Amino acid sequence: MELHSLQKINIKGKRRLGQGHGSGRVKTAGRGTKGQHARNTVPLSFEGGALPLIKRLPFLRGKDKNHALRIKPVVLNVSLLNRLPKNADVTIEFLVAQKLVSAREVAERGVKILGDGELTTPLIIRVAVSESAREKIVKAGGKVEPVSTEVKAS
Repeated sequence: MELHSLQKINIKGKRRLGQGHGSGRVKTAGRGTKGQHARNTVPLSFEGGALPLIKRLPFLRGKDKNHALRIKPVVLNVSLLNRLPKNADVTIEFLVAQKLVSAREVAERGVKILGDGELTTPLIIRVAVSESAREKIVKAGGKVEPVSTEVKAS
């Protein structure tokens, strides 16, 4: 192996500042002379003494300030229910068994049927429904039974 045949390495190592005399950066330790950065680190959010941006913005006020964070139910449209057998008893367990919704999502978020599309199959629904979905289910010859909102104690 010859020195001239070695592969060139152009990557410089990270400068280790403030590591004492053995580092080769004595006295100011590679931090220049005086000043804010010579003494310690400055947070990224520091704006040079001006009023920080977060304090310049208005407060988020009002009733629905966390509306975007609210957990929304899994949505099923009425048109998807045409796949189900005639006069089927539609519950959350039935929807999971038919693989229209996943069990994990239902446990976290719940299910609601919305009225997008048309329904031709009469069904008995025991899931939360919107008003337009209720009308379409009844029009197709089905029934919407009230849903219990009680949490089962285990």
